[in-house]
Amino acid sequence: MRSEGLALREVVINGAKRRLRPVMMTATITAFGLIPLLFASGPGSEIQRPLAIVVIGGLITATALTLMLLPILYLRFAFPKQENSNG
Repeated sequence: MRSEGLALREVVINGAKRRLRPVMMTATITAFGLIPLLFASGPGSEIQRPLAIVVIGGLITATALTLMLLPILYLRFAFPKQENSNG
């Protein structure tokens, strides 16, 4: 999109919108798959429960970073700003 002449801000917003659904679907399905581990009560549950909590927390954090922080960082640092040569 950038090579087609779109402004950097539009490219970042459109890219984030395009990635929203796949990232959210992947994180949501994975978190739902780990819910049975949260409620496990049999042998080994003392290992499964904390592991599920950590993985679900990581999914939430990674999703937030992917959808919010990375586009902001790309917008800020993607292309160096040209400096004025006014001496």
